[in-house]
Amino acid sequence: MKKTALCVLTVFCAVAAFARSPAPFRNGETGRGYSSLQKAVDGIGSGEGTIIIAPGTYRQCAIQKAGIIAFRVAVPGQTIFDGATCEGKAALVLRGRAARIDGVIFQNMRVPDANGAGIRLEKGDLTVTRAVFRNSQQGILTADDKAGKIRITQSSFSGLGRCDRGRSCAHSIYIGGYRSLTITKCRFERGKGGHYIKSRAWQVSITDNAFDDTRGRETNYMIDLPNGATGNIARNMFVQGAAKEKDSAFITVAAEGRTQSSAGLAINANEASIAHGVNRQTVFLADWSGDRLALGGNRLGRGLKPFERR
Repeated sequence: MKKTALCVLTVFCAVAAFARSPAPFRNGETGRGYSSLQKAVDGIGSGEGTIIIAPGTYRQCAIQKAGIIAFRVAVPGQTIFDGATCEGKAALVLRGRAARIDGVIFQNMRVPDANGAGIRLEKGDLTVTRAVFRNSQQGILTADDKAGKIRITQSSFSGLGRCDRGRSCAHSIYIGGYRSLTITKCRFERGKGGHYIKSRAWQVSITDNAFDDTRGRETNYMIDLPNGATGNIARNMFVQGAAKEKDSAFITVAAEGRTQSSAGLAINANEASIAHGVNRQTVFLADWSGDRLALGGNRLGRGLKPFERR
């Protein structure tokens, strides 16, 4: 059987399986169906399992308290979690051993403390693939887990963030004190405040992403490493827009104080420019750490100074 035919058959079978059952959430290992996402999560408990989600728009949320759970859609691009949050936090509140999210769309997440997110990660490892985060206060927000690892790939973040109401800013992605953060092959655009990525992780790998700020409103930096970090930022494309709250840099290191080393942090092979029609002088990389960084091979447009020590 040809690969294309096999893919079509797989999608058809997945849709057909759900058509035979009114339960939109199915345990991938046992085949048992559930009417609510929370019941499906509770069914896995402290074990390990997969929840397969039927196409549709859901106003549901869930809290993972233990175990290892994969949340996987039956058909990519056809499963939306819209507006509902648990504990006044997020559509998925995660504090198990690990979670994997594949193909889910999160939208319209808003809560009273102005930190409504698609995903609130409080503990454990997280892997996100082929997800969409849009038109919410935050995309992904985490607490601290010094042993935890986060990987985000092939996902998009748009219409996120805010810096209003006298509260701390929200961001497209905010990562607390995690061991490591990997973001690759993602798109960030149309921010509504805050940073596109703010990370306190000890080690970062931010590669092959696109940051399009041309339609951003009151946004800050593209990447903010407020306490410093090691790792690499490479092969990304950045365009800074006109409507900025903070336009003095694209990338910042240790702006809130050097509490961890940035020695050897490599920032190379990126392409950065200021949007057409915007007349501005700014800095590609602003550093407060005083560590020896590895900066080079970046293609910078007009008005961009490569580096500034602050």
